[in-house]
Amino acid sequence: MVQMKILMLTWEYPPRIVGGIARVVHDLSKRLIKDGHDVYVVTYKEGDAPEYENDKGVNVYRVDNYMINPNNFIDWVMQLNFNMVSKVNEIIQKEGNFDVIHAHDWLVAYAAKTLKNSYKTPLVSTIHATESGRNSGIHDEVQRYINDTEWLLTYESSEVVVNSNYMKNELQRLFGLPYEKINVISNGINLTNFTGVERDYVFRRQYAADNEKIILYMGRLVYEKGIQHLISAMPKILSAYNDTKLVIAGKGGMVEELKQQVESMGISNKVYFTGYLNSKQVTKMYKCADVSVFPSTYEPFGIVALEAMLAGVPVVVSDIGGLNEIVTHGYDGIKSYAGNANSIADSILSLLYDPQLCTTVTKNAKTKVKNEYNWSKIAQDTHYVYEQAICKTVAERQANELVQEKAKKTKALDGEITNLLAFKKRHAYA
Repeated sequence: MVQMKILMLTWEYPPRIVGGIARVVHDLSKRLIKDGHDVYVVTYKEGDAPEYENDKGVNVYRVDNYMINPNNFIDWVMQLNFNMVSKVNEIIQKEGNFDVIHAHDWLVAYAAKTLKNSYKTPLVSTIHATESGRNSGIHDEVQRYINDTEWLLTYESSEVVVNSNYMKNELQRLFGLPYEKINVISNGINLTNFTGVERDYVFRRQYAADNEKIILYMGRLVYEKGIQHLISAMPKILSAYNDTKLVIAGKGGMVEELKQQVESMGISNKVYFTGYLNSKQVTKMYKCADVSVFPSTYEPFGIVALEAMLAGVPVVVSDIGGLNEIVTHGYDGIKSYAGNANSIADSILSLLYDPQLCTTVTKNAKTKVKNEYNWSKIAQDTHYVYEQAICKTVAERQANELVQEKAKKTKALDGEITNLLAFKKRHAYA
């Protein structure tokens, strides 16, 4: 394997975690380091995080935004891109150019495009989700701008990476990309995340009584994650299995709306909102759960499902997107119809009433995660995409040079013909 110098552009990287991108970039970078590559991450500086950090081999550079306040989020993103370009220029001046740029989502598109064109560096992009998918279509000018920026990033990239076949089809449909340009590489999980972690009953009693089964939702509290449908499923679940508690772990813009929904349904004593949990608390929470539920109505991949499966918690997922590809119904998890509270309730109850089914699906799920979603395989697949991008860029450069050379020769020949015709005209009557 040829050693590469890789630049990762991302708007989130630990300790800044907004969604799933931070964990993907972090774990992929660590694995690429182990494989002998040099990885540089340029990201946004939040809070007291250092401007430079050697994160166990990964060179992490964090850029602040301008001191002036942007008018809106789009302006904020543009300012961030300007500063990313400036920082990468500094790095290249000191340490030389990169072999490949790997851009993560539209938020770094302009920096990626600028650096690609300035240094003739191959560009690979990963589209983790689309604006159209998140919002079930494009409904206003801001969404259209983001959608168009996603298209621009995929257009400028030599190779595009997505994390599921569902996303491959979505990108092909939305942006008209050549099918062979889109590479499906699953997200992964650190297989040691739950090593040595057992159920902590003192921790568990903060959220539920010992006799109560914990139904766990872990993730952002936004519309497309479908938590509202899970809450709507609770009356049916409680009527059939009263000793249950729904624990909703995470933060997001829907939290107040969801709390009002719970209160209006009269089940406040059976639903607990934990708010934000740190990584240690997340690990403990999975181990305390009896069933994990991910009822998304839009989900490009669903890394939380992998976490629950590795933790040994039986999972219920929607039959859409990446979740639909991760779980095989009745074998390593249970599926429900997306957006259907009745179906969600039935799927959860099938696990609560059948301990043998829980044992079977959790055993199969662990095996699947270890075999198919480990970072060693994912890093090798990503490295192969980098090689493809480099080969394409070299081929394009050589083709352009040939065209330019041919154009020069044609221009010279045209000049000779012009001179010859002029000479012939001058001496025609000599």
